[in-house]
Amino acid sequence: MKLLTQTARILTGLLFVFSGFVKGIDPLGTAFKLEDYFTAFSIGFLDDLALPLAILLCLVEFVTGMMLLTGSMVKLSSWMAALFMAFFTPLTLILALFNPVSDCGCFGDAIHLTNWQTFLKNVVITLLVVFVFIRKDDSRGSLSVKAGMNFTLAFVFLFLLFMRYNLAYLPVIDFRPYKVGTNLAEAMTVPPDATPDKYDIRFIYEKDGNQKEFTLNDYPADDTSWKFIDQKSVLISKGYVPPIHDFALMTGVGVDMTDHVTRQQGDVLLMIARRLGKSDREGLKKGYDLGIELQKRGTGFYILTASTPEEAGMLVKGFDALFADETTLKTVIRSNPGFVLLHNGTVAAKWSYHNLPASQAFTGDLNALALGSQLALRNRLIIIISVIIVLLAVSLSLPARFGYIHKDQKNQL
Repeated sequence: MKLLTQTARILTGLLFVFSGFVKGIDPLGTAFKLEDYFTAFSIGFLDDLALPLAILLCLVEFVTGMMLLTGSMVKLSSWMAALFMAFFTPLTLILALFNPVSDCGCFGDAIHLTNWQTFLKNVVITLLVVFVFIRKDDSRGSLSVKAGMNFTLAFVFLFLLFMRYNLAYLPVIDFRPYKVGTNLAEAMTVPPDATPDKYDIRFIYEKDGNQKEFTLNDYPADDTSWKFIDQKSVLISKGYVPPIHDFALMTGVGVDMTDHVTRQQGDVLLMIARRLGKSDREGLKKGYDLGIELQKRGTGFYILTASTPEEAGMLVKGFDALFADETTLKTVIRSNPGFVLLHNGTVAAKWSYHNLPASQAFTGDLNALALGSQLALRNRLIIIISVIIVLLAVSLSLPARFGYIHKDQKNQL
């Protein structure tokens, strides 16, 4: 039974760690998802709290998981997991029944689940959590209270730093369809052999005051005694949807420039400012200065915004401004403003305004600049994950090296 208890605790911990980690990679995306929930439940007045709540949600999930994995304060972590699932399992049932938001966002953009899949997943996790909660007094493999507290605080501190980094310098792993290496034109193309949507089409006809439904195979095309009333289509199965299907760039007078930008040869830099009035002032200034230099060198530079042409006004004067849907721009890049370098229509690099290279770096071969940025990002990710793994390995080794918790500590936390 003790082995089963430890296995359940570790498995539950891994699930919580994974869920918290993939959301913590993109805390701003989690905040956007919370805003969707607030809108769906008519509590939009909480939008200003979306980011703090997103950070808290990611932190609680990740740290609870780490506490369960390492055996840090088993009673406390069991209570935290139980309360977490007691809130979210009924919530996901409501979402499954009424479908106000199509994707729960429980695994960020890493894994997309339907609301029913999410509910069933939570039922399984809840069963594990209930077992762990019932067996929370079994201390085998647990750290002492002092060691557990120290490691828990270390996990809190490191994960907060991790989320702060992702907020400032873009997610270290990009799960969205606009990640580096994506050719935008290809990602928007539907293959000739793609499976189309399948519909059940019914025609409603009336004869002698009686209405009847017909299919395409048996409707009375040649019988004039039947009068056509209406038709209805029910989606049976969803066909192929390209990874990018909502990317549209328009000029202020309604000219579609999507193909021109995504298929343009050479280098093009996009400055994406979702709402110019709410974009970071220093970030905009960096973008304007860089845009002026690029235009002098003949490199393409566009400002993409969801502001209206009237709102944009003088803020885009002297630049080529294109207008797009705000949700789309949020998906392309999290920073506001953010910068996307395209090379022959392929995403070569992405920068937050915090780490945008100086204008002098945008000379010569911009592919080399893009490659350098990606190597730096990869190295930072390796360092972050290595620190977490080392800390986890050390904490897991302590019970084996120094024994399990003492009897007088058994009822603490």
